[in-house]
Formats: sequence, structure tokens, C-alpha cells
Amino acid sequence: MPKPKPPMTALAYMSGFGNSFETEALPNALPIGRNSPQKCNYGLYAEQLSGSAFTAPHGKNERSWLYRIRPSVKHSGFYRAVDPGLIRSAPNAAERQPMLGQMRWDPLPMPLKRLSFVEGLTTITTAGDSDTQTGMATHIACITRSMQREYFSNADGELLIVAQQERLRFCTEFGVIEIEPGEICIIPRGIIFRCEIPDGPARAYICENYGGPFTLPNRGPIGANCLANPRDFLTPVAAYEDEDAPANLFVKWGGDVFVTEIGQSPLDVVAWHGNYYPYKYDLRRYAAVGSISFDHPDPSIFTVLTSPSGEEGTANIDFVIFPERWMVAENTFRPPWYHRNVMSEFMGLIYGVYDAKPEGFVPGGFSLHNQMLPHGPDAAAFEHASNTALKPVKLTGTMAFMFETRFPQRVTAHAAKLPGLQKNYIGCWDGLQKRFNPKKKQAW
Repeated sequence: MPKPKPPMTALAYMSGFGNSFETEALPNALPIGRNSPQKCNYGLYAEQLSGSAFTAPHGKNERSWLYRIRPSVKHSGFYRAVDPGLIRSAPNAAERQPMLGQMRWDPLPMPLKRLSFVEGLTTITTAGDSDTQTGMATHIACITRSMQREYFSNADGELLIVAQQERLRFCTEFGVIEIEPGEICIIPRGIIFRCEIPDGPARAYICENYGGPFTLPNRGPIGANCLANPRDFLTPVAAYEDEDAPANLFVKWGGDVFVTEIGQSPLDVVAWHGNYYPYKYDLRRYAAVGSISFDHPDPSIFTVLTSPSGEEGTANIDFVIFPERWMVAENTFRPPWYHRNVMSEFMGLIYGVYDAKPEGFVPGGFSLHNQMLPHGPDAAAFEHASNTALKPVKLTGTMAFMFETRFPQRVTAHAAKLPGLQKNYIGCWDGLQKRFNPKKKQAW
């Protein structure tokens, strides 16, 4: 048997979205075909982790085989409920806030208290129902300490984590993933991880997806290339911890948070193979497409990942970004048009300036435009876009995003009372004047 290994340090990746991978931290830890032994090499246990029903169609069947030092039943015990803090799950009916209107918040300030990833989660909105596996929740994570002998698993949904301030390192059962502002990490339902902050206090936006797992959108007439390309998604290689020391495993299940005491690290997977795993993506690699003649494409052209619903073309969640890009089109108003939509849009700004809201929407801030509520460029952005010279312009140093769902997003009681809720947000459209003149056909 090999000597116990210190905490995992591997930071290497395999490339490709949706592929079935195999990786091992020790040679011949993975059994191969007819050579599969009755007893696994190195005294490991074989265990399957299923992200879908056993009988799901081949193209949607998700599972990985893990070869680990202990089976995960040894990382379990009596779970006791703990205070969820500011974590909430849909439908969250007991705290429903009857709020309607366009809403925007300043960034959540970094707390002075030492808070881990779990302790630092603040739920902003909930949508759908976590028990029926539809909808989502949005959270802001303000993290001021690394988890130490603490681990977390979310049984309610997969986590899409958008780094906004400083790096985050996720030590998972499958290996190590590190993201910086401009990168995202997806941790599927049920996978255990520990979150560390290498550079100090960090902040992130989080979409908790109760529904179908995120996948690449169908490109349709766009064809095989552009948007988010599969090769740019990175999956960690196997790394493990062989550490016998007391630890706490937190589990979010059924909207509640539980904890159990275990006697070792649960990140003890020495080798794995399959197609159910965490992964990362650099948003700056997104190949944006747009009009090369006239008119403004719908924002769906910027979809990175989608969580399908039972209705074709209407997603449970779309993850959409607005990255650096050229704005080139003839005789066209270039920011997003004013619109109403069947989708509810939670928007955040990772860095830079968002072209449709140059004032008041700052990095770390977020807004909510619920379904069928009108929104669009503020008055200053409208004036600028209506009068600027129509020549090629490149938007640089900017990265905004949307978590968009077919369900109404309900604001939590805590979010409704945040000091950073901008009570005068609606005022950003005050400068939109009546310009109609039936006697003057020419544009003003």
C-alpha cells in the first residue's frame, strides 16, 4: 500500500464538454475491461455515482465510477439539522415577499466575520420548486475563510459558480478546480467539495439549478462552431486525500442544511471514469457572434449553457454572458432594445461597465427584471446609442451575465431588506422623454 498522501495539490485538467473521461492518481488504479479484478488494486473500493436515472436514454445518462479509499457510506452518519443561515430554497413560501418592480442592488459588502463558503451564502431569489426539481435559486457568496476539515454537498441541485472577486479553489472528489474572475465552475448535484480562497476574501455569484443539468445550447443554423466550444471546458484530473482526522460534512437536502461528523477526508477518490463530474470554463474564450449587416440579435445569441425544461426552446435556466465584442452593424441601435420577456432575468456584473447601464450598475452588483416587466437601456445609454457615430466599436474590459429562468423569481425576505437595494433604480429611465411629433416624419 502507498503511504498516506498529504492534501491534494494537483491542478491539471482534461479538455472537452460531455466526454467520458478516465483518470488515475496512481498507476493501474483503474480496472480495464476483462482485467477487472475481483479486488481493486491498492485496496480501493468501487462505487458508482449516478447523476441521472439508471434507465435514462444513452445520450442523457450520466454516471461515473469512483475508486476510493473508503466507500462514501463511511463518510456518512447521523445527520443533524443546523441553522441554514441566509440559505433559502424554492418555493420559500413562508418568507415570500410581495415585491414587484425592476430591482437593482449594490454589491454585498465583504463581512468582517470569518465565513466559509457555506456560512457566506446569501440567497437573493428563488424560483420553481426544489422538491419537484424545477427552477433555480440565486445566491451571493461572500467568503472570508477557507474551509478546513469541512466539506459540502448539495443534493438539491447543481451549482454554477461565477467568480467575481479573487480566486476560488474547489477541492472535489474528482480533483481540484481553481477559478478566477472571468471563469465559472459547475459542480453537479451530490458531489462533495471543499472551498478555499488562495488570495483572501472572495465573492461569487451562484446559480443553484434544480432542473435538468446544464448543457451546451443547440446552435441551429449557426452550425458546429462559435459560442462556447466544447474543447474549452476543463475537467480535473484525479487527486486524492488520505487523511484520517475528524471533519464535518455539510449537506443541503430538501431545502434544509444538515451536518454529520466523519473521521476522515471524503475526498479520497484515487481514480475515476465516466461522464458525471465537475468542470470549469473561461468566459473569455466565448466566441460571440452577432449581426454583420443590420438589426440587433436577441440576447439568446450569447447563451453559454442551458438547463432544458420539458418545453422545447423554453429553458429551465439559460446562462447568458455579455463579453468583450465588436459592435458592427449598419444603421442599427446597438445596445439591447427595450423589451418585455417571458423569462425572469437575474443579472450580475463581474467586471467593467455594462453598456446598457453605464451608471449605478457596478461590479459585484446585481439586478432583477422579472417576467413581463419592461426594461432596457437607461436614459444616458439611449441618448449615447441614438446619437453616436455608426462605426465599428469594440467593447473591452467588460463581462456581465444573466441567470434567466422561465419561472418568476421571488425575492427573499433578507434580500428585500438589504441596505444596498437601490430604491431609486426606476429613476434611471426618468430622462426618456416624449419625442412623438405627428407633423414631423424625420427622426428627432
